[in-house]
Amino acid sequence: MSSVLLTHEDGVAVLTLERPERCNALNDDLLADLNAALERLETPRAVVLRAAGRHFSTGGDVARFAQAVAAGDGRAYAQAVVGGLNRAILQLAALPCPVLAQVQGALTGGALGLVLAADLVVMERSAFVQPFYSVVGFAPDGGWTAMLPARIGEHRAREIQLLNQRITADQALAMGLAQSVSADPADVIAGWLRTLRGHIPGAMAVTKRLTTDLPALKAALDAERAAFVERIETDEVRDGMARFLASLKGA
Repeated sequence: MSSVLLTHEDGVAVLTLERPERCNALNDDLLADLNAALERLETPRAVVLRAAGRHFSTGGDVARFAQAVAAGDGRAYAQAVVGGLNRAILQLAALPCPVLAQVQGALTGGALGLVLAADLVVMERSAFVQPFYSVVGFAPDGGWTAMLPARIGEHRAREIQLLNQRITADQALAMGLAQSVSADPADVIAGWLRTLRGHIPGAMAVTKRLTTDLPALKAALDAERAAFVERIETDEVRDGMARFLASLKGA
């Protein structure tokens, strides 16, 4: 069974992350399913990215990374997962049509990159963004260094990551990481789609092409992947993953 559902509604493609029992944590299977779904899109007028369950995504599946490291496959698994995430980010960023993201609950770790690749983002009032890299020990991925500093400034991006600060939905709105905060994000998405249906697809496509530097984004994401892979089997990361997973059991 696929962990990403692709449906079409009146010319709009809807991608739904379907791993709610694991808070839509990103593993190799989910990312492979997401990339396969993106390749099947053809030419929708818009794409909606959303997730089932309480949380949009808690980022990389730390338990699965820990298993891979314990089995001696950490570097290979990290290459596959971060490579799959980067591919999905680039596919979303390259789409000629508007990408709309609907976020609820946690948006943490590398999952942020999927939302940073969207053009319009609505967050539920209780949603939040948080990195967790300095807690687990991973190198930042998912655009935390490749995309976020351009949005909010290098110093602010570093502060958030070094201190593992939580960004509330209202703070994300003020920073420009979201365009709307709502108790009914689906209604906001519906309103945006009504507006976009009256706009000319070619004009929107050229706007996206001229405001997206895909080669630079790919290079920055490749650097994140290299750093992530380099760190994954270090003692710091082994210990950090163990502490993080133990804290979840005690929560």
